[in-house]
Amino acid sequence: MYLFRSLLKISNKYKLSLTNEYSEYMFEIYLDKAKKYRFRLRAKNGENICASQAYTSRSSCMKGIKSVAKNSKSKDNFITQESKSGKWTFRLKSGNNKVVATSQSYKDKSSMNKGIRSVMTNAPKLVIK
Repeated sequence: MYLFRSLLKISNKYKLSLTNEYSEYMFEIYLDKAKKYRFRLRAKNGENICASQAYTSRSSCMKGIKSVAKNSKSKDNFITQESKSGKWTFRLKSGNNKVVATSQSYKDKSSMNKGIRSVMTNAPKLVIK
């Protein structure tokens, strides 16, 4: 059940937020230093869960968000990797096998799996029209 959903423009940032009865997750669209659009999925505590590549237009960036919402439903779309330093990351791929989002670094595999579960649980609930 959705209690609140909004799209706000604050300076060069667009915040698309979703609140349900359990938690709040937010996709944030912003312009990087090269004037390219990017998005990141943030948890209620403000931590970045995953972020996108650079897009040339806001509409392309919105398509990337829709792709995250669609493709995060299946664990098969997540690619996990351990770095040489022992930290873990995941990437989410789309139907055409391109990476649409990359996670932060996690200290262990268990924490990374919690991040994946969070994306799988919350991103598909976001309805964008």
